[in-house]
Amino acid sequence: MSDSSNSLMKQRFRGYMPVVVDVETAGFNAKTDALLEIAAVLLDFDDNGILKPVDSVHYHVKPFEGSNIEQAAIDFNGIDPHCPLRGAVDEAEALREIFKPIRKAQKAAGCQRSVLVGHNSNFDHGFVMAAAERANLKRNPFHPFVSFDTTSLASMTLGQTVLIKACQAAGIEFDGKQAHSALYDTERTAELYCWMINRWKELGGWPPESRQDKS
Repeated sequence: MSDSSNSLMKQRFRGYMPVVVDVETAGFNAKTDALLEIAAVLLDFDDNGILKPVDSVHYHVKPFEGSNIEQAAIDFNGIDPHCPLRGAVDEAEALREIFKPIRKAQKAAGCQRSVLVGHNSNFDHGFVMAAAERANLKRNPFHPFVSFDTTSLASMTLGQTVLIKACQAAGIEFDGKQAHSALYDTERTAELYCWMINRWKELGGWPPESRQDKS
């Protein structure tokens, strides 16, 4: 991360660093239902001030002991929680390994906290926070309650709320056959989020002074 992108990240998001996250789960209840897969995409500004995805990390996760698995959920995402070929790790290990590069990038950017970006971000945020609490992880880089929701942003900028439709409206390729893979959905969500942030800049919405100059 260059000095210029360091400054841009810190200034653009008021000292927060956005990190795009998607989870696949065995239900809707973050406290009781198993976390099965998690992916995160790190973002950075290039020399022209364009926000871009720069790195990703991904883990299949073993259901935590005593967790609930809703059949409807795994029918929907197509995950066999107990398949040995998944190469799944305990959720504590998955989160520790995902948090490491996030904390490193956060420090390099001079940001005080990371903010989870997600499509229906409250869902992903809830599962990440619940898993971190179960694992007793003290160095969680994510803000405890703030998240950036691409569903809301896409509704405003593109008139769409479904991820695949929002991506298509932004000209981002989306393969429906790969949907509900945490890594694939995170990568597409990251592209969508960057597109919306960059488009707002192109239209003169950022920095705020550019709007004042036009008035």
